[in-house]
Amino acid sequence: MTEKIKLLPEAVANQIAAGEVVNRPASVVKEMMENAVDAGSRNITVCFRDGGKTLIQIVDDGCGMTPADARMAFERHATSKISNVEDIYRLSTFGFRGEALASIASVAEVQLKTRTEGEQVGTQIELAAGNFVSQDPVSCPVGSQFFIRNLFYNVPARRRFLEKSSTESRHITAEYQRVALCNPEIGFSLYDGDSLISKLPPATLRQRICSVIGKNIGRNLLDVSAETSLARIEGFVGRPESARQNNREQFLFVNGRYFKSPYFHKAVVSAYEKLIQPNTQPSYFLYITVDPVKIDVNVHPQKTEVKFTDGSDIWQIINAAARESLAKSGAVPSLDFNLDASVEIPVSRNKAVYSQPRITANPEFNPFEKYGDDIEPVENEKLLPDLDPSPEDMPDGRPTRSSGGGGKSGGRSAAVRWGAGSGIETDGTDNTGDLEFIDSLVGTDLSDNRDADSIFEDESYIEFISGDEALQGRLSVETDQQMPVMPLGSRYFTTVMDGSLAVVDIPRALEAVLYDRFMNMLANGSSVSQQLLFPETLAMSVDDISAMREYAGDFSSFGFDIAIGEQEIEVRALPADFTDLPVEQLVYDLLDAMRDGTAGEEIRRRKAASALASIGSMSRCRIKTSEEISQLLGQLLSCANYSYTPAGKRTMALITEDEIRKKMS
Repeated sequence: MTEKIKLLPEAVANQIAAGEVVNRPASVVKEMMENAVDAGSRNITVCFRDGGKTLIQIVDDGCGMTPADARMAFERHATSKISNVEDIYRLSTFGFRGEALASIASVAEVQLKTRTEGEQVGTQIELAAGNFVSQDPVSCPVGSQFFIRNLFYNVPARRRFLEKSSTESRHITAEYQRVALCNPEIGFSLYDGDSLISKLPPATLRQRICSVIGKNIGRNLLDVSAETSLARIEGFVGRPESARQNNREQFLFVNGRYFKSPYFHKAVVSAYEKLIQPNTQPSYFLYITVDPVKIDVNVHPQKTEVKFTDGSDIWQIINAAARESLAKSGAVPSLDFNLDASVEIPVSRNKAVYSQPRITANPEFNPFEKYGDDIEPVENEKLLPDLDPSPEDMPDGRPTRSSGGGGKSGGRSAAVRWGAGSGIETDGTDNTGDLEFIDSLVGTDLSDNRDADSIFEDESYIEFISGDEALQGRLSVETDQQMPVMPLGSRYFTTVMDGSLAVVDIPRALEAVLYDRFMNMLANGSSVSQQLLFPETLAMSVDDISAMREYAGDFSSFGFDIAIGEQEIEVRALPADFTDLPVEQLVYDLLDAMRDGTAGEEIRRRKAASALASIGSMSRCRIKTSEEISQLLGQLLSCANYSYTPAGKRTMALITEDEIRKKMS
């Protein structure tokens, strides 16, 4: 019988391993930059072309390699970082498996130039698809220079699944930033082709964060510092008011290594409970230092998952450190246990004599005295007084005060009318308490001398019927008048649509109107801009600058006029509807929305229009007068989809006559 199990060739095994270690050009950049840091480099330069598909070049000034070490470095499981299994749990370096160079060389064309300090001449090695090609002496500076060309050229299926060059460039930039944030004492440079897009000189941690993320973040950083026997926590958290709608400014490091942890992320976010909006994320840059024996980094091939022996205790330390930093800034009230004027708590003592406190009462106290002496008790007083329209009792369209109440209990009707010019009509037997009751229903103060038409422009009629027989209440509208509107609190208004009572949400209606307007602007190219008197300059990160260049056309379609530099942008004009909003918030929120829309140009534009509409609706929901409400209602009904916002939330709720009848039964 023929044996079926065979040992895979080394080239095939390396390509399989490469699928775990190297899944995109950014993975190559990460592995090579970490090797350069382990080599003791003081300056590291990264250059790539075509999103890393054509070329990735890593140049460092580290210790370099001898010719023998350079040849051995590309063998599988060849490493200088560890020598036995116990060393895995005492790691002080980034690399340790000896898989990265072998995996990269198996799926690309690799050239290495390297020289050590004591050598006069360096060595050059070339490999292709994992096969050794040549090794020759070469003149080069101290350190190492790696050239990775045509990534995945021998694995066409993997190459086809790579994303477009701009997306891969953003992933490379993200890995570059993570390594740079881990090592602020090292200088870094990043080139996209021949263009320098980032240069980071050695700096302090705060300076490095500001250089990577943008200078504007500096004023929003709060120091975090906590040291215990288990761990030391250092770094920064952002102020609550600087929270954003994405998590691009959230970094966790342990022993100088970037890692991801939803568990520790929750420790930070819980410190911001009730301090930020539910749909926003705080910024944080936290550096955790623990005993290497108490963590395991050999969990995931990408080394972004770390297991902690004392994870729950470190969670509490992170949470407490973040809360303490927020409390120092005044965002969270803190408790002071060192008060001089402490509260004295009596202690029970034997044979002590205690006297009961005396209870006194003022028999002359009258709780109704402040309301005046003209209030007379009414026998058989009803919860709602009868109302009867009496013009003679209503000078200037206002009801007069009457001390009488009563009347017959059956067969009478009470009506409240809002008219375009007649004010509020009630029967003359009412008092101002009825107006307070109406105030509670309408949410508008009617007790002053304003005419009703200053509050409700269109005529509507609401009649409440009471008597021996249960009759149906009527809500009718004059057909020859405009659709009536009536405010309901500070956020809603009511109207009648198709025989139903419609309750409209003002901010959501505004969002639907603005979204429809922006989509029409994008379709017709009819954006309206408002030039700023003083252009505003915003410092941005490398990733943000790259995204701004990619979406510059979309920003222009919305009415922005932006000049993009190397590390900052100059905003010269805004959309005409948003000149009263903070420029920084507007640009960043729109940029975040465009980043999320990676499925296509149409989806990206829809998300951007939705983001602008949401921002505009929350900043312009100060609609009060009936004229403004009527205008908004007309604009809403002219939208392509007036029933829902772009996020799928209802703009109005309809209450039918049958539902009203059921509630009244």
